[in-house]
Amino acid sequence: MNNFKTDNFQRPIISLRISITNRCNIRCFYCHHDGIIPQEYEMTPQEIERISIISKNIGIRKIRLSGGEPLIRDDIVDIVSKISSLGFQDVSLTTNGILLEKYALSLKNVGLNRVNVSFDTLNPQTYRFITKSNYIDSVKNGIKKAVEVGLYPVKVNMVVMKGLNHDEIWDMFQFCKKNGAILQIIELLKAESCPDSDFFDDYYYDIGIIEEELNKKATDIKTRPFMQDRKKYFLEGGEIEVVRPMDNTEFCKNCTRLRITPDGKLKPCLLRNDNLVDLIEPMRKGASDETMENLFIEAINNREPYYGGC
Repeated sequence: MNNFKTDNFQRPIISLRISITNRCNIRCFYCHHDGIIPQEYEMTPQEIERISIISKNIGIRKIRLSGGEPLIRDDIVDIVSKISSLGFQDVSLTTNGILLEKYALSLKNVGLNRVNVSFDTLNPQTYRFITKSNYIDSVKNGIKKAVEVGLYPVKVNMVVMKGLNHDEIWDMFQFCKKNGAILQIIELLKAESCPDSDFFDDYYYDIGIIEEELNKKATDIKTRPFMQDRKKYFLEGGEIEVVRPMDNTEFCKNCTRLRITPDGKLKPCLLRNDNLVDLIEPMRKGASDETMENLFIEAINNREPYYGGC
């Protein structure tokens, strides 16, 4: 029997994305964080566990941990262990992959189901330009290790940027296919928090151009209705998934996710920062489970499609 909550637009809330840190070990120039949260303000494993319990009580089925870079926390295995022990349908993590080789087996052993690795290029010079670092080999090894230990699926998230990596997609596809990973190509998102409007214009690349080619080459195409109707293309023994956040109404119509910021605020909409609900302060002041559930419901009631026509 379904016990999940729905918002005022009849969208079920079944997924929670928890940003467990805003710290990172690289400095990607397109990162749209909202300011670095000092480490002392991060949620503890016990606080994350309690938030997860409350979310499960209101019908959340899936948890994804992200950052910043979640593997930068030395208590990441404990955090995943506490969440996975609660019996969620799916526990996943998004990482830049630098520390994944170190943690993959331990995370698998405590219940992590799958992982997404942000990795935009196989070119060392381009990687250095994007991330201001030289960890490219560590990321490759992390992807291979994640596949080896049985995290499934391992997805590689490639943000496509004009003039930087838009001509590398097929090389990345071959790398993923060879190593048992799935490639996700992602259209650049123009977020409210992006301070530089010229950035989007300089680097935006319409991946519809790539989709035209995929439509011709694919032996099979599947649509994921509860994932913003994104399409999966199967070809040459591999798989490419296309993520187009600017498919405005579809993106909003099928959104089933709440988010929690690194400083413990419920974020009803990816593209807005003006309707957050503070969760961590009431919890730290002794809020009951009922009060915390009501805060979740308040955030759910704050949800409305960012784009009209849904």
